Amino acid sequence: MAANNRRMSGKKGAQVGSGGQRRKGLEGKGPTPPAEMRKGHKKNRVAGAKAKQSVRRPAPRGRGGKGTSEMVVGRNPVFEALRDGVPATTLYVQQFIDNDERVREALQLAAERGGIHLMEAPRPELDRMTNGLNHQGLVLQVPPYEYAHPEDLAAAAADAGQDPLIVALDGVTDPRNLGAVVRSVSAFGGHGVVVPERRAAGMTAGAWKTSAGTAARTPVARATNLTRALESYKKAGITVVGLAADGEAEIGDLDALGGPVVIVVGSEGKGLSRLVGETCDFRVRIPMPGGAESLNAGVAAGIVLYEAARRRV
Repeated sequence: MAANNRRMSGKKGAQVGSGGQRRKGLEGKGPTPPAEMRKGHKKNRVAGAKAKQSVRRPAPRGRGGKGTSEMVVGRNPVFEALRDGVPATTLYVQQFIDNDERVREALQLAAERGGIHLMEAPRPELDRMTNGLNHQGLVLQVPPYEYAHPEDLAAAAADAGQDPLIVALDGVTDPRNLGAVVRSVSAFGGHGVVVPERRAAGMTAGAWKTSAGTAARTPVARATNLTRALESYKKAGITVVGLAADGEAEIGDLDALGGPVVIVVGSEGKGLSRLVGETCDFRVRIPMPGGAESLNAGVAAGIVLYEAARRRV
């Protein structure tokens, strides 16, 4: 018994005044992360394996109907993309990331939207995925955009019993301009946007953000050859109207805007290409008494769409 007492007497009991330290040690560190992000969990191992496979495997491509997947990198860009409704399949989170407010907000948005996989990956893996960009521990994968066919836009108008109102972009390379045009088409009751397959802006994350969510309900079609697509519209009885600074008429004088019409907008610098300009039934200009030489594609399209919508009412 004496031996037992000696062994017990060597143990240290709770020190006076240590309660505050113990309470601090028991303080929580925020909500429990999802199973996919808890190291050692089965779902975490499965998610890690899928992350490596998705990086190594090239994005699937349709028969000209899909774009390519892209990555949004950085804490603020990822948060803004999730907040603005940019489509996403996977949110990659760096292992042992500093759990600041922006990271927590991004994780919360991804969980609230649903359908977005959360995958934890080591920093070297994220560095390789982003080609060394400053990802700050967050990478969002945006799936390939599924483009419509130009004929689908006219068919959708016919199904709705309406005259087609379509915008075609010729040489517009800024995705933000494309997003702005999509937003204007949606606002004024248009049936979609046509873009060339080459040397033109596509539906990237930037275009989605600028569209302010309207890209989810306004189709974008991709044409292998824009001139041939416009000729096909003409054969279907749709008037093709091109915007040009030296157009023969002003938009307010063109009655054709009240019927089935495709409005073609060129780039801010070069305007319409020669072949596209020759294909148009009419070339019209926007009066600018202020003396500006040109407008960007998003603003120009919005003005003409308003005029078309006014005539249709």
